[in-house]
Amino acid sequence: MPDYINLSLGEPDFCVSQRALEGGCQAAKRGETHYTPTNGIPELRAALAEKAHVDYGLDYDPHCEVLVTCGAGEAISLSFLGLVNPGDGVIIPNPGFVGYEPCVVLAGGCTVDLPLSEEREFCATAADVTSPGAAKSRVMLLNFPNNPTGAVLSHDDAASLARVAVERDMIVISDEVYEKIVYDDAKHCCMATLQGMRERTLVIDSFSKTYAMTGLRVGFVYGPRELIAPLWLVHQYTVTCVDSIAQHIALAALKGSQEIVKDMVREFDRRRHLVHKRLNEMEGFSCLLPKGAFYVFPNIKAFGMSSEAFAEFLLKEARVMTMPGSAYGWRGEGYIRISYASSYERLQEALDRMEKAVRKLWRMPSKSLS
Repeated sequence: MPDYINLSLGEPDFCVSQRALEGGCQAAKRGETHYTPTNGIPELRAALAEKAHVDYGLDYDPHCEVLVTCGAGEAISLSFLGLVNPGDGVIIPNPGFVGYEPCVVLAGGCTVDLPLSEEREFCATAADVTSPGAAKSRVMLLNFPNNPTGAVLSHDDAASLARVAVERDMIVISDEVYEKIVYDDAKHCCMATLQGMRERTLVIDSFSKTYAMTGLRVGFVYGPRELIAPLWLVHQYTVTCVDSIAQHIALAALKGSQEIVKDMVREFDRRRHLVHKRLNEMEGFSCLLPKGAFYVFPNIKAFGMSSEAFAEFLLKEARVMTMPGSAYGWRGEGYIRISYASSYERLQEALDRMEKAVRKLWRMPSKSLS
């Protein structure tokens, strides 16, 4: 389908800033193409430690409490491989990012649902970690702003989850890769800032979403030395180190003007309102206005189709690719994920196609293709 529109990718359509790319070019010209320290180049670790202090008032030792990884994906995998023992319970959001469960399974752990429901705008509180499996779990993974729903956790909800973690002496892995992409009056709450959490929390972040550097694969982890050490060990014998030039590009992006990030978020906000408005005007869709990230997670239950069948219908009939909600866990059934990390004009065209397709669907004798 040469003319299809892809709204399935979790990838900003913006380009890395020229200043950041120039930082990488200069590093290459200086011959910075050799192995780096396994935990990342010292300048980048120092800049990341400064970022944590400026953004959240958190102090991390750049020598042993900051680890540079091959994107947040490797950081998540390292966290489970380094900290989860066979049979350990690991609480993960459902619906949640597709990579969590496979990484838990590879580490020998057992996943336990942290249920996210539309009725509560896909947020979570302490009341959601009361199941027998959750009570016995050793690790809890949180992801806010959330993929796939765009939900942002309030400070009070985050604090209630933190109290549970402290009371049960749990390790928390907080995937905060969308930290800078929030809208309106929403504020991101870094889990490590809450009472009793710094010593038990790994904060995972990345340059991929904030700086549109998805292909350069630079992520990072903050955490106490005792939790970083096992991740560092697995990282050392898995990838040795992150690409040296990519680290210098990341350093230049971090130390440069952050206006480019603000401009990107403003454009995402414009697209967010377009997609939310247009979907709710189409018969059959019911869509919450997300507070973060760059996804909407509309309810499609009125169509009487499985999410996979509906996503296939949109691909065939509208030539628009979306993600079925079931890909994010069984609680995602009845939804689809649409990324608005595409140009405003492409989104308008995609929504026009979708509207035409679903009108045709309502005229069919039977809507169910499941």
